[in-house]
Amino acid sequence: MKDKHREAYREEAYELLAELEESLLALEQDPEDEELIGRVFRALHTIKGSGAMFGFEDIVAFTHEVETVFDQVRNGQVPVTKALVDLSLAARDEIRAMLDGGAPEDSLKKQEIMAAFRGLIPEAEMTAGPGPDPSPAGEETLGAGTPVTYRIRFRPAADIFLTGTNPLSLLHELRQLGEFNVVAQTEAIPFLTDINPEHCYTAWDIFLTTSRGLDAIADVFIFVADDSGLDIQVIDDGSGSAEDYKKLGEILVARGDLDESSLKRYLAQGPLIGEALLQEGLVSCDKVQSALVEQRHVRTVQRKKQEAEGAASLRVPAAKLDKLVDLVGELVTVQARLSQTAIDCNDPHLTSIAEEVERLTCDLRDNALNMRMLPIGTIFSKFQRLVRDLSAELGRKVDLITEGAETELDKTVLERLNDPLVHLLRNSIDHGIEPPEVRLQAGKPGHGKIRLTARHAGAQVIIQVQDDGGGLDHETIKAKAVQMGWLTPETEISDKELFNFIMSPGFSTAKEITSVSGRGVGMDVVKKAIEALQGSIEIDSQPGVGTAITIKLPLTLAIIEGLLVTIDHDFFVVPLSVVTECVELTREDVARAHGHKIAKVRDEIVPYVHLRERFDIEGRPPAIEQIVITEMNGNKVGLVVDQVIGEQQTVIKSLGRVYRSAAGISGATLLGDGTVALILDALQLVQGQQAGELIN
Repeated sequence: MKDKHREAYREEAYELLAELEESLLALEQDPEDEELIGRVFRALHTIKGSGAMFGFEDIVAFTHEVETVFDQVRNGQVPVTKALVDLSLAARDEIRAMLDGGAPEDSLKKQEIMAAFRGLIPEAEMTAGPGPDPSPAGEETLGAGTPVTYRIRFRPAADIFLTGTNPLSLLHELRQLGEFNVVAQTEAIPFLTDINPEHCYTAWDIFLTTSRGLDAIADVFIFVADDSGLDIQVIDDGSGSAEDYKKLGEILVARGDLDESSLKRYLAQGPLIGEALLQEGLVSCDKVQSALVEQRHVRTVQRKKQEAEGAASLRVPAAKLDKLVDLVGELVTVQARLSQTAIDCNDPHLTSIAEEVERLTCDLRDNALNMRMLPIGTIFSKFQRLVRDLSAELGRKVDLITEGAETELDKTVLERLNDPLVHLLRNSIDHGIEPPEVRLQAGKPGHGKIRLTARHAGAQVIIQVQDDGGGLDHETIKAKAVQMGWLTPETEISDKELFNFIMSPGFSTAKEITSVSGRGVGMDVVKKAIEALQGSIEIDSQPGVGTAITIKLPLTLAIIEGLLVTIDHDFFVVPLSVVTECVELTREDVARAHGHKIAKVRDEIVPYVHLRERFDIEGRPPAIEQIVITEMNGNKVGLVVDQVIGEQQTVIKSLGRVYRSAAGISGATLLGDGTVALILDALQLVQGQQAGELIN
């Protein structure tokens, strides 16, 4: 059982270390940000506190030194500098090594880091070792944006209407910031005969729980704050429990609506203090009502937080999740067989059951796949450190900008995407971004920018790595291709075709071999990795402006929507994500092409691959064949088949070792009647050398 707990600690600590690294890199850009300093401190404190609970004494002792320094940073006694961030990142790496079971020879480096941290704080502040943890590890509030509850007492100026301001609009704007309650204070409203209709007599007590911070609240009142009465106070920072919040009398005293001596006097008389205070006229009904609403608001928010924490997430081993998806895939296959049987039997009752099973299976499939979906930001956050360290090593100044971190992708795809993106970022820094002096001479800012973006596009995710460097050198690439015998000097070639050479094995334009590049391996590996994920990669570049590398990937590799087609008696599935339309191909169309494998589709010439010829399938094709038009990398290419059956929910099965290298085939699936259908790799069919020979 103890080992289980230690393993759970390791998993949590890895997550905290990722957050720590992200926070340190952000803190380097904004050293005065107290919220980031708090995030760093809380991550260290939780790692230390939990480590003490599960026997990781080496981590506790080491982390204590780092935490002590950041406690001084929180108090404004130690400034945030680049040297401190460098040292903290090194400490983060050392904690990671200790979690992984670092070798004993690493202890010297650990001692050096600890000594460096001790040297950053005054001797009077040094402690002999980690003291008792002031709070349980689980009670730390992690990350930025923790919801905080505010009490806002707003008394508008009497002439606020004359400035064209409607106080209700301000309240509505506050409501957009979070969980909101409001109580009107009407005691200042005079008798009807004394009312000035152009004056505002009402004040409001507002209770707002938001993660947007004090500045967002102050911005709402920015144009009326000088003339109005405004008091904003934090009444709950989210660390308490619903049962611990103040009683009614304590709230009234905290607001200044009641003095403490009166509270003690009336508490001695009985529990119904609200009624007693109202009878004596010590507080107004509005103030008591406001205090009750505040109490209810805070307790409700705290109760919701506790319930959410209790059921927010459940750790499940990845193997169990994969097994669930496999079983759902089998269920999808069985459901297809049931639907086919219902059609064959022509039994309305069986058909009704099959339709209900199909609906439930689709829901179960979607939920199972969604459980495997992770935000791509989980790997984006790692790249900030990579860019920081590599740009310093190469003498570049580079800022990494990420967008679309919330875009979700199947965890299997995500795991295999990390290495290709690392290589693309390294290439962008080494080959793309120029040294600062070169950029300044070209009229550019000394700091280069790499933009890493992700977005959904139908059943695909599009990821782009874009830099504002010098762009690709067309002449150098062409000269290298000529040198390698792939081109002749006289050959005319488009930019897109020329850039594709970069992704060929052994191709490199680097003048010398470094630790980063020059060996001619990398981009070809990236291309193979992306194509293994059923994706595509495209390069676009402009001299002096920069380079953009675009990757298109399917959302998942487990279950896809496909288009079922036939050639003779064989079945094939084309991934629906690459299909744009289907058109007919007649004998007359073939004759008009004069031997070229091209078709005219709405005044557009589209080349095609004849799959019957491609796979050496015997037999005579029908008089009217079908062309499945696919679009990849902005190019349309057709796949000619005998007949298009329709859409098919496809559970992807891996091919055996004998067939795994078959060109143009990415897998197989079982149809409802048990027949095997091969899943086509459209990218290989239209982009590979064999497909190119067929098209030309």
